[in-house]
Amino acid sequence: MEPVSLDNLSILYQSSDFIVVNKHWDVRIDSKMWYEKLTLQSQLRYRFPELADPDTYYGFRFCHQLDFSTSGALCVALNKAAAGSAYKCFKERMVTKAYLALVRGHVQEPRMTVRYAIGKNTTEGLTHMMCIEGTEGCESPKPCQSELIVLEHGLYSGDPVTKVILQPLTGRTHQLRVHCSAVGHPIVGDFTYSHKQDGGPYRMMLHAYYLRVPTSKELIEVSAPDPFVPTLDSNWVPQRATCQLDEVIRELKESSVRTAEGERRDGLLGNPVPEIPRHAEPSETEEQRAVCERWLAEWTLE
Repeated sequence: MEPVSLDNLSILYQSSDFIVVNKHWDVRIDSKMWYEKLTLQSQLRYRFPELADPDTYYGFRFCHQLDFSTSGALCVALNKAAAGSAYKCFKERMVTKAYLALVRGHVQEPRMTVRYAIGKNTTEGLTHMMCIEGTEGCESPKPCQSELIVLEHGLYSGDPVTKVILQPLTGRTHQLRVHCSAVGHPIVGDFTYSHKQDGGPYRMMLHAYYLRVPTSKELIEVSAPDPFVPTLDSNWVPQRATCQLDEVIRELKESSVRTAEGERRDGLLGNPVPEIPRHAEPSETEEQRAVCERWLAEWTLE
């Protein structure tokens, strides 16, 4: 991707209810700081001023979160009804997400399930970080599960790395970054979770590649172009392929569809979340905003 600017927002999908963008790395979704003028929210306002909703704080309803350092597919709802439809999908775990990453070292297992519980680090100087259960200062760890699938082994700037697909099956803050670090393969360029050792690359190599949200209004299914290819980054030199990316995504999609169909048949989806009607009150209540904030806090998936 070219350097980020106000006017170069990449659109992956657009309808009357949703927009999916290809978020640039090192860009915040939004910010209340007056000096942070270049955010995803400001890019959306510049590109689609007519779609900004005055009844929301930021103008656009982000259906989930991506970390500042993470690039890739991010879904935006354009009205309350669409936001409610997406919210239901996230709450009922109907959303499928898959991330691409380059991680340090050569991962030996072709597939790996990581189940470390994750909590907030309360250690002085590290309170901006998350940590796994058992770490000193780890507060209120919650169960987490991530799947890792090896795609390729190779070198990055001469050092051994592995290109992987990561699928978060729960949604905790910095989950994928913490899990990769915990198994000894931190994400390339992740300064925070490499004990402040990995600051060389121009970005953190984590990218939200695939997103599938089967809302009641429409099926949203997009892939954000793979940035970890030699033609875009000559520092990355693949050496040995293990799996094909398209095959892995097809497998994840088919598994998600089968699971959703089985849960519907067995009545295991739980209590449905009512969609927000189009004729609801024009302004959001404090309760609605609090519910939305709790939802977004739970679904920070990097």
